[in-house]
Amino acid sequence: MKPSRLLIHWIAVLCLLATLLGSLMALEVPVPTYSDAIAWGLLLGLFLLGLLDAVLLLRLPSPALQRQLPGSLALGRVNEVRVDIHHEYRKPLRLTFFDHVPEGLGFECLPQSIELQPGQDGQLGYRLRPLRRGAFAFARAEIALPSPLGLWIARRCLPLADSTRVYPDFARLYKAQLLAVDNWLSQLGVRQQQRRGQGMEFHQLREFREGDSLRQIDWKATARQRTPIAREYQDERDQQIMFLIDCGRRMRSLDGELSHFDHALNACLLLSYIALRQGDAVGLATLASDQPRYLAPVKGPSQLKVLLNAVHDLDSSPRATDFSAAASQILVRQKRRALVILITNLRDDDDDELLSAARRIGRQHRVLIVSLRENVLDTLRHMPVQTAREALAYCGAIDYLNARDALHDHFEAQDIAVLDCRAGELEAGLISRYLGWKKAGTL
Repeated sequence: MKPSRLLIHWIAVLCLLATLLGSLMALEVPVPTYSDAIAWGLLLGLFLLGLLDAVLLLRLPSPALQRQLPGSLALGRVNEVRVDIHHEYRKPLRLTFFDHVPEGLGFECLPQSIELQPGQDGQLGYRLRPLRRGAFAFARAEIALPSPLGLWIARRCLPLADSTRVYPDFARLYKAQLLAVDNWLSQLGVRQQQRRGQGMEFHQLREFREGDSLRQIDWKATARQRTPIAREYQDERDQQIMFLIDCGRRMRSLDGELSHFDHALNACLLLSYIALRQGDAVGLATLASDQPRYLAPVKGPSQLKVLLNAVHDLDSSPRATDFSAAASQILVRQKRRALVILITNLRDDDDDELLSAARRIGRQHRVLIVSLRENVLDTLRHMPVQTAREALAYCGAIDYLNARDALHDHFEAQDIAVLDCRAGELEAGLISRYLGWKKAGTL
């Protein structure tokens, strides 16, 4: 409990009055004899009034709070949290609310004041923006309750338990369900080659249309129907995709509010959504993780929820990545041919170990190495150079980028596909590569 501004103002007025009377008496200015008694009486009255107000405040019951919190949140997405306030106060009362938000969740519009009317429940809201994945528990909330006479403010912590989970950004997956998939992919920046009926797997027979090639004509069906009949093909289904996500120290770089590791998880979920719609099976394994995870490739929409629940509490670690052990693990567990997508950040010291591991995996599977590039490198490469310090930074960035390009070219020369992109371009680049290979029948 602490004094309010009103009480402090009254104390300041009485102190000023006492100082004024003392100064007049020191200057031997005649003052009424009863002025001193009035000053002491006012001070005593304020003391008794403050004591009475404090007792009334201690007896004032706390309101009942109920938090309306979503059970699942998307990383980086703003969510609305509502708090219902139930009370039995007979007079209007204005209180201040503050929620004890767990670390890792950003918030806006707190603290917040609300005026409660007699016989009416109150409701307030604030914004919550997750900055980290995982499980979060809310333990309590705090209110600042004014006294009936407004001389005191009581700070009360009320138990208000709730919990929620923060997943990788799945909000765009729900957006895809509302829009046509092709339109949604174009908004992501995915470029698709337009082909009709030129996949590798037979789909159906239909009437010949303008634009179809003569190779599509089914001559036996044409003879039976006495009209041109064409074969329509679709992209191959029932293929398998296996994500290998590097959880080591090289994925801890930050681009904006999200780390490379979070960008990798978001991209994996988006590609998983596309692949599952295509009828493919999707699985996942982690490298250099404090919490090793492995999910065998499975088809069907339910696999997306399994992936979300499996990675929502994953985090990067300060460990070094052992690519040889990862290759042995995937070769033992994944027997059927699959597209193995390794998401990491290639460095100039990865030449021998990673190349050897990729070759071993490539004997049985199709391998794609995704190398994330820091945004700061592109910023340094395009910035104007005016000082010696800027020149050193520019030369260092160019030298590092040239070494990365040489390493990528070396991998490409060994018939190992490499996708080099910035974290913000990972989703579009990864989906474009997958769809391009799938349409070409080279998975």
